[in-house]
Amino acid sequence: MKVQRNGTIEARKGPAETFTGSVRIESPFQAEAPGRAGGAIVTFEPGARTYWHTHPLGQTLIVTVGVGWTQCEGGPKTEIRAGDVIWCPCQRRHWHGATPTTAMTHIAIAEAFDGKVVDWMEAVTDEQYLAGPLQKE
Repeated sequence: MKVQRNGTIEARKGPAETFTGSVRIESPFQAEAPGRAGGAIVTFEPGARTYWHTHPLGQTLIVTVGVGWTQCEGGPKTEIRAGDVIWCPCQRRHWHGATPTTAMTHIAIAEAFDGKVVDWMEAVTDEQYLAGPLQKE
């Protein structure tokens, strides 16, 4: 068994090439082979979000703090809250992040396929980010 102690890996800023706004990535983890799962704890300050992206084997998000939004291309923008678990389907373009007024933290978990976990695309524009309607399930 391997224990990764909180604070032993320095948090890093989400790169401007894949995130809009202030994003902090903490405690990245990766399973040892033959495992393929990896992930991190990601905090989005108000207005921050990912770029459009896909995952070859999908992605699970577990919201731990705050309120955010997520959207699959062509679908409704959906509110996500602490305690929610979100499944992002394989190869489906999507984004996720905070609302304009509330920060949000989630644990992101994805598996690698042929060494690849994510395919990053273009930024989510302000118009796309703020467009309605908002689905609150």
